[in-house]
Amino acid sequence: MALDQRTAIDVTLAPDSKALDEVVVVGYGTQKKANLTGAVDQVTSKVLENRSVPNLTQGLQGVLPNLNLVPGDGKPIQSPAYNIRGTTSIGQGGNALVLIDGVEGDPSRINPNDVATVTVLKDASAAAIYGARGAFGVVLITTKTPTKEKTSLTYSFNQSLKSPTAVPKFVTNGYQFASMFNEAWSAWNDYSQTPQNINKTVKFSPDYLAELKRRSEDPSLPKVEVNAAGEYVYYDNTDWYQELYKKRTSATEHNLSLSGSSGKASFYVTGRYFGQGGLFRYNSDDYRMYNFRAKGSIDVFPWLRVDNNTDYSSMRYHNPLNVGEGGGIWRNIADEGHTVAPMFNPDGTLTYSAAYTVGDFWYGKNGIDLDERVTRNTTAFLAHFFQDKFRLNGNFTFRNTDNDRTQTRVPVPYSRKPGVIEYVGTNTNDLLRGFGQTRYLAANLYGEYENRFRQVHYFKAMAGYNYEQSTYQGQQTQRNGLIFPDAQNINLALGQSISTLGSWERWNILGGFYRLNYSFKDRYLVEASGRYDGSSKFPSTQRFAYFPSFSAGWRISNESFWKLSPNLISELKLRGSYGSLGNGNIGSYAFQEQFAITQSGRVLNGVRPQYTTQPGVIPNGLTWETSTTQDLGLDLSMLNNRLTLNADGYIRNTTDMFTVGLTLPAVFGTAVPKGNYADLKTKGWEVALNWRDDLHLGGKPLTYGVRLTLADYTARITKYNNPDKRLSDYYEGQQVGEIWGYATDGFFTSPDQINSAPSQALFRASTGGKLLPGDIKFQDTNGDGVINNGDNTVASPGDRRVIGNSLPRYTYGAAADVSWNNFFFSVFFQGVGHQDWYPGAEAGTFWGQYNRPYNKVPESQLGNIWSEDNPNAYFPRYRGYVAQNGAGELTQTQTRYLQNVAYIRLKNIQLGYALPVAFASKAKLTAARVYLSGENLWSWSPLYRITRDLDVESVWRSDALLSPPNSTDPNSNSSGNGNNYPILRSVTLGLSATF
Repeated sequence: MALDQRTAIDVTLAPDSKALDEVVVVGYGTQKKANLTGAVDQVTSKVLENRSVPNLTQGLQGVLPNLNLVPGDGKPIQSPAYNIRGTTSIGQGGNALVLIDGVEGDPSRINPNDVATVTVLKDASAAAIYGARGAFGVVLITTKTPTKEKTSLTYSFNQSLKSPTAVPKFVTNGYQFASMFNEAWSAWNDYSQTPQNINKTVKFSPDYLAELKRRSEDPSLPKVEVNAAGEYVYYDNTDWYQELYKKRTSATEHNLSLSGSSGKASFYVTGRYFGQGGLFRYNSDDYRMYNFRAKGSIDVFPWLRVDNNTDYSSMRYHNPLNVGEGGGIWRNIADEGHTVAPMFNPDGTLTYSAAYTVGDFWYGKNGIDLDERVTRNTTAFLAHFFQDKFRLNGNFTFRNTDNDRTQTRVPVPYSRKPGVIEYVGTNTNDLLRGFGQTRYLAANLYGEYENRFRQVHYFKAMAGYNYEQSTYQGQQTQRNGLIFPDAQNINLALGQSISTLGSWERWNILGGFYRLNYSFKDRYLVEASGRYDGSSKFPSTQRFAYFPSFSAGWRISNESFWKLSPNLISELKLRGSYGSLGNGNIGSYAFQEQFAITQSGRVLNGVRPQYTTQPGVIPNGLTWETSTTQDLGLDLSMLNNRLTLNADGYIRNTTDMFTVGLTLPAVFGTAVPKGNYADLKTKGWEVALNWRDDLHLGGKPLTYGVRLTLADYTARITKYNNPDKRLSDYYEGQQVGEIWGYATDGFFTSPDQINSAPSQALFRASTGGKLLPGDIKFQDTNGDGVINNGDNTVASPGDRRVIGNSLPRYTYGAAADVSWNNFFFSVFFQGVGHQDWYPGAEAGTFWGQYNRPYNKVPESQLGNIWSEDNPNAYFPRYRGYVAQNGAGELTQTQTRYLQNVAYIRLKNIQLGYALPVAFASKAKLTAARVYLSGENLWSWSPLYRITRDLDVESVWRSDALLSPPNSTDPNSNSSGNGNNYPILRSVTLGLSATF
């Protein structure tokens, strides 16, 4: 720029209109972001780039504020429910509706590399157009489309190394384990007895403990011997988790996409293979996913376009099983994987302890094999008339989902005496084959009219029709008596225990919807939408309902009186909305009498007859649960749109929730009928702050950005059929997630203090109830001289009070990225600001031998257990069963052992390099890049001050495959206590090339 002898120049910064012109996907269409009046948030495929994840859901955690995705465990099949804005309903439950290219779908089954955008419709005004299916928000996922007038072929490859974020570190010295077992067991029995067995699989005595000590002090002595009775005796130091897990496993991903567009036609074809080796050392839990998608469109006439979108996915997963006691391997290791017992006997046979635990995996014949396939096709058309002012859209989708399941359970051989083979799991020896098939149909037809009058009035109207039908049928057959362990066909099962189950279900939804948009001078924005919904799940008198919503926005920065420079404030908009939606998430036949037909266990006249029982009482006046949301939002852009702020506060009232009625007399004869008896209020807010800018470094452009998100919610029950407010049930005024417990007043320090303290007779530190110094002392908060729970009501809770809350508070995300000179770097953190967890009666990894005396000893407890020489330790006097027995002193929820499981996690970090165009072109490439990416590499939590044996995110869920959640709440299996598959960290090396 020539100054021409001037000493100063004036520079005017032009506003960057890209952010304002950004198009956001909404229900049945798109809108400019600047004209949105509802609570909508959207991210692009950029948040998924260079990340090798088994499925899309695992890649979205923490990305969008108040889109709550809790993984639960680290299995590759793990795909948590999509929750928007917290607690939805304590009646029928309910989560967000997930639509893929406008049609309901499972996000865990699509190729993450196909995703173009993910949009969250949070409030009723944004989601109202989906009616009852979108009562608690909608997630819209769109897939990529080809670039116009261009043909390209892209291949990408990822190779990952994965390992658990947390593996329990237990004492692996056999003598130390056995000595502490002896102490814990004896202490529970008032030091009056010595154990005779370590649970079921190892015999125990004082002489054995002495010999174990001698051999521990002299490693040259053998670890196994045969006693006078001809039985193996073990003196080993086994780390069962080292036997269970590989140090690391690997995953491989290949992606190939071909797209092209010329003139009137375009196509987009992709394929993906993702394979992850199992983490288990034996009977490996291998995972395979195949994806294929083919999209195409053609302009049949200048006014008519026809599209087709076909996708297919196939998922296979092997889940090994334990047949000794059933359940998950982690609980079985705690109970029977004793440190003193080895995996194998000298002759190569499994030990008794091994057969109950990891030895079953080594035997390699028991497991569940999943084979799940989804085929979907959507055919659509778009016709536009009158200079594109009127558009007519239609589509038809069919989706076939086939879920096959094979379960094999055979006895596992072991030996307690040389040459003598016995078996665990003799009551199983069966084969199960299950087939589930869902046929889903959906049709949409809607028209749009859009016009602008005199340059100041903008009007858009859309109205349409939606129909959906889902039909499920399933069949399951099980028979025992397999003639040999490797039998894979049910014809090879000859036993007399035969089980056959069949199921069939169909539901239909029919709805008419509309949306009206009006703006004046792009300042005053109004939107009205609604849906008239009908569902086959309700009685004919309650089948249809109308759900309206309204929203408005004021773009203050477009007012004539607005004089602030866009260099300071580029955009300021206030928005508000109100709307209601019905929750149709109930059983398909809840309003009908249902008779279960069962075969009797008794033989009458030579046969086992079939019989039925009294059906449940039909709900009286069953109708829709209704979710009504009020939302107030602020959109602010500053510094020429480099800094943007989006904030929302909301109140959601869920009324007429489908719950049980008042308790009825026992003579009523059947379960208490359910009805629309409860109400819930959820309050919350979310904030997203973005900064995006570019500058020059070393004469080359440097682009960088930062995104911060923060969200919170609370929920309170405002109506419930519990007039006495019993604490064993929900009650009016209850804060959802509240934890009632006792106040811990330290440990008893002397017999005199015990004798003068309030009575704790209801709680036990031993079988005889005798208290000693080092045992838990509870606070007598109500001063009545007795520690108890009173009448177990809100009015009379005894010495209990609310001590915490299990809901996650202040969920947050923080992302930053920078690119310069073909290098790119990004980092993403996510976490929870506060959340309380009390370790339950199955939390053996946390409690160790306080839970059951034969459980493992966490190394983290060593030096932190009460003794006369260590009175300020965290844990009390060493006793078994006190954290497992219903009356045990640690089973009682209390302040001292309430854990804050807030956390921060480095979710992803990546560094890469894009090949310069000049070099890429020499290799006939249009683009190429190589990158290194890490997932879950680091985390911190207050829980880690006590133990790192548990990943902070895995303390909630049980194994979702072995202990599945109920049909109405995908998050209901929430008593896992860490007994589940570990969350994995990974390091990925990847490359991508486009031709």
